[in-house]
Amino acid sequence: MNTASAPKATGAGSPRTRETLKALYGYVRPHRWAVGLGLLCALAGAAGGLLQPLATKTLVDRLSSGGTIGAVLLALTLLVLLSTTAEAFGAFVLERTAESVVLAARRSLIGRLLRLRLAEVDRMQPGDLMSRVTSDTTLLRAVSTQAVVSAATGAVTLVAAVAVMAFLDAVLLGVTLGVVAVVGVAAALVMPKIGQAAERSQAAVGEMSTGLERVFGAFRTVKASGAEERETARVEAAARRAWRHGVRSAKWEALLGSADNLAVQLAFLAVLAVGGSRVASGEIPVSTLIAFLLYLFYLLEPVYRLVDAASHYQEGAAAIARIAQVDGLATEPQDRRRPPVRPAAGEPLPGEPLPRPASVRFEQVSFRHGSGLPDIHRRVDFEVPGGGMTAIVGPSGAGKSTVFALVERFYEATGGRVLVDGKDVTKWPLSELRSVIGYVEQDAPVLAGTLRENLVFAAPGATDDDLREILARTGLAALVERLPHGLDTQVGHRGSKLSGGERQRVAIARALLRRPRLLLLDEATSQLDAVNERAVRDVIAEAARETTVLVVAHRLSTVTDADRIVVMDAGTVRAVGTHEELVAEDELYAQLAAKQLLTSTGRPRD
Repeated sequence: MNTASAPKATGAGSPRTRETLKALYGYVRPHRWAVGLGLLCALAGAAGGLLQPLATKTLVDRLSSGGTIGAVLLALTLLVLLSTTAEAFGAFVLERTAESVVLAARRSLIGRLLRLRLAEVDRMQPGDLMSRVTSDTTLLRAVSTQAVVSAATGAVTLVAAVAVMAFLDAVLLGVTLGVVAVVGVAAALVMPKIGQAAERSQAAVGEMSTGLERVFGAFRTVKASGAEERETARVEAAARRAWRHGVRSAKWEALLGSADNLAVQLAFLAVLAVGGSRVASGEIPVSTLIAFLLYLFYLLEPVYRLVDAASHYQEGAAAIARIAQVDGLATEPQDRRRPPVRPAAGEPLPGEPLPRPASVRFEQVSFRHGSGLPDIHRRVDFEVPGGGMTAIVGPSGAGKSTVFALVERFYEATGGRVLVDGKDVTKWPLSELRSVIGYVEQDAPVLAGTLRENLVFAAPGATDDDLREILARTGLAALVERLPHGLDTQVGHRGSKLSGGERQRVAIARALLRRPRLLLLDEATSQLDAVNERAVRDVIAEAARETTVLVVAHRLSTVTDADRIVVMDAGTVRAVGTHEELVAEDELYAQLAAKQLLTSTGRPRD
């Protein structure tokens, strides 16, 4: 799996910690008033608890002096009710705010992931990216609100409790702090181990998602190959790693919680021994010892809050680091201007001239996927005038499909220029560039959903008349009539309920429905039978009268219909001409033509 490694967590002043706290503040800042309200409610509840031992001391003193205790009991009851109500309301506010933080993080991540450059998606694993939207953002729920409020409430109430305990008896406070400090040092050593285990657990969850995405992406192949057990073992291995690191984190958290309880229990014994002797000697009254012991147990709550906040922070820091990695991935530019929404697919707006076919020009274009990798294109140079059909042919690995990727700006040329309508594609607003292009990929993907949703995917403004026309032109009308719910029939995951040829025709219809000025077809008829291929070729030929059609071809029948042919080999343009000219003048093309230009449909992409 190819995931970026996050830097290891270190001390409180480390760059990793500062970055995590900065990112955490960024998530909390839009909800700071809600978090503040939750904090006030938590403090109100804590204040109620803080006053209870003092009320108890007053009650014991009155009993000792023979006074009445009714008013004290009533005040104590009201105090309990009010503090409980405040805590409950504060907890609701914080939970609601936590869900809002997670929602905002997921929206931000989803928007960024869908704008990633194709090179980044090629480098990462989709399953791992998806786990950052799901499991990693879930960890933000606790750290973004509960941890913040727990840390603040725990710190304030701890200081307040210590101050009151100092007022009651400084000697007993010294005994308490001495015991707690010894255990606290040991607890501080455990904190980084929780963070490391949580980070490794989240990485393993990402591997598990990647494995499942890999299997479901080729589910039939897995079954046909009898590979279910092997793939199950692969995913289970990642699940076991997640379990192992999760158990390790739980072990350290349990140790931390035990240290918390141990500190208070040891302090209780020490205070009982020292305090008992001070009561016996008459240095303090018994009511002071009782109140001090109550405060000692009260310390459990703020100390637990601080420990809980630290644990959540360590887990959240791991999630924030993985989410931050996505923020570091390169995205496509986001256009402020959007192309106009047309009243019908491809129709001009009132007063707007009819769209003309787009021209394409490659000027000495070079391209490779990264430094140190071989060139895919080497000084590719050719021109396609507006209108008509141009075929691109050549052996596998010649760089044919990469031509389309550069026109669409899925990748940026590393040398030379790609022009559409005489304008460098890097100067076009990206949404405007892609709005004039119809694109049919090599494997003609169909998305889960209804047939209608797939057809109008690139042309959401298409009318029912547009749909009827395109269904008739691409031979899909008969299919729609056979489907139980017509256009509203679910086509399954990746169009699994359609045949390969049907998926290909759906992809072609989707591109044509947009009525593009430039139509890119990457071997768009490879899975069609002879009858449907002829029908689709007629549709493409008709489209070529009003738009520019650029097709990567592996069938001679497609090539002979083309107005011009670009022959590519090893990332260069070898020759340009008509079928007859190239048969006579280019040896490679003549060999390809003699073999009917047929290659395996399972060829690698070029």
